[in-house]
Amino acid sequence: MNHPEKKYDAIVVGGGHNGLVAATYLARAGKTVLVLEACAEPGGATTSVKPFPEYDARLSRYSYLVSLLPDQIVTDLGIRFRTLERPVASYTPYRRDDREDGLLVAAEWDAATADSFRRLTGSDREGKAWREFYHEIAGLARRLAPTMLQPLKSASKLKAELGLPEVWRSLMEVPIGDVIRERFGDDLVQGVVLTDALIGTFVSADDLQANRCFLYHLIGNGTGQWRVPQGGMGALVAELLRVATVAGVEIKPHSKVTALESGPAGVRVETSSGTRYVAKDLLFAAAPQHLARLRGRPEPQSLEGSQLKINMLVTRLPRLKSGVDPRLAFAGTFHVNESFSQFEAAYARARGGEMPLPLPLEMYCHTLTDPTILSPELVAKGFHTLTLFGLHTPASLFDADPARARALAGTRAIASLNQYLVDPLESVLAPCRDGSAAIEVKSPLDLEKDISLPRGNIFHRDLDFPFLDEDDTAVTDRPRWGAETDDPHIYLAGAGARRGGGVSGIAGHNAAMAVLANALSGSSAQSLSTCVQTGLAKSSCSARLDTAEQIRTLPRAPDRPLRNAS
Repeated sequence: MNHPEKKYDAIVVGGGHNGLVAATYLARAGKTVLVLEACAEPGGATTSVKPFPEYDARLSRYSYLVSLLPDQIVTDLGIRFRTLERPVASYTPYRRDDREDGLLVAAEWDAATADSFRRLTGSDREGKAWREFYHEIAGLARRLAPTMLQPLKSASKLKAELGLPEVWRSLMEVPIGDVIRERFGDDLVQGVVLTDALIGTFVSADDLQANRCFLYHLIGNGTGQWRVPQGGMGALVAELLRVATVAGVEIKPHSKVTALESGPAGVRVETSSGTRYVAKDLLFAAAPQHLARLRGRPEPQSLEGSQLKINMLVTRLPRLKSGVDPRLAFAGTFHVNESFSQFEAAYARARGGEMPLPLPLEMYCHTLTDPTILSPELVAKGFHTLTLFGLHTPASLFDADPARARALAGTRAIASLNQYLVDPLESVLAPCRDGSAAIEVKSPLDLEKDISLPRGNIFHRDLDFPFLDEDDTAVTDRPRWGAETDDPHIYLAGAGARRGGGVSGIAGHNAAMAVLANALSGSSAQSLSTCVQTGLAKSSCSARLDTAEQIRTLPRAPDRPLRNAS
């Protein structure tokens, strides 16, 4: 309590990717910015770790693929970060009429993909329906993606601007389950399509929340491609730290915010160490539930997290009963027990309080696309990483006995996978010194404990559609970015903001734009770009921010060493 208060233009609570994006935009606009991170290191869910000390393998422990990070943010901030295309979109093994086979979908439609659909369904109808459906989705994604970095529009205005009324209806108005059943006839094909609507979301296919999840998974960068982060998620964090510190952002780890006050002039926060900081604006890049508790407000209600994350290191890739090359099968998303009917059965069972069996899951091999997360020695020996994501495993299933439930979920996930393998997974897991295998299982409760995701919800709270309801547009005539709260000095900058779901940086960008628009609109001096480029002091530089485009003209971050506040 005796520490002097330190004053800033903006305080960002949470040093994950969104917090660092927001802080960098503000700092490059001439603001003094402090990032308060509760953990020892920034990064949040986008970190890389060595979970098995015996091996030089850095795995993306939580978030593991990138789809939504806009190229515009990468360009704006001068981030040197590459994502790599996967040659295979997905492979789904199946057994029909005592025949082991698999549905192979290449990243670009080809003869092998067409033949794979034909072997599964006996005709070309499903393959044709697939191409037509995803062609429509791609058209919408190309038009919708740029709007994610613009002020929110009303539903009616955005629908008119996109000019795709039937696609809009399918994704925004009709339950995605109905759309899938109407467009596709095969249960397995239906399930592969449905997968993107259920990742991390515990609902039936007939709930519109599934539509929102589906939309966010497929509009990234106007392509919807799920890409592999070169060097793992830790490489993204390292670059965000570099551009943030070069821009002058002050970053304080071990700084959990325990108190928050707000008034007409701004905000004041206090950390667990008793240090106080004052700023005009606060950008909250953690979950809205934590913000509500700090403010003494009711927490927003949302679905609980519903995913199991398993990280593994294997000495070699297991062979499959279908005979397909493992390097092909595991290069994309490997679907198991994810037909439409299996999804609905698993949801019903989990909703009834039982761990699903068989367990729907998907898996991919990062090192087939990017071996740089392994040491050269491990690469030479043929080692690989496998990342498994189990669905319909809500947090409530783990409440009574977390350790037992985690073990049961892990066992069922491995059993589900082994149905389709010649080599049981246990036979290829790398051995650890203590006699255990190189595998770690993370339940929704573990995600809450480790990285403060409420009930393990990877989106922080229920996703919103990326537009305003008609009633919302009448509240104010000012542009809204989806970051605003009922306090003019407090903004949401994390996944819980509107348009915030996924590893995208969009929430951080939009929160920064909301702060700048609110602070600078109406001024009539030189442009924001000129202000920053000429290095004028904040007090002598008033600026006008008419659109986000002025921020985009700021110079890229030069190469300088990192510096964090101690």
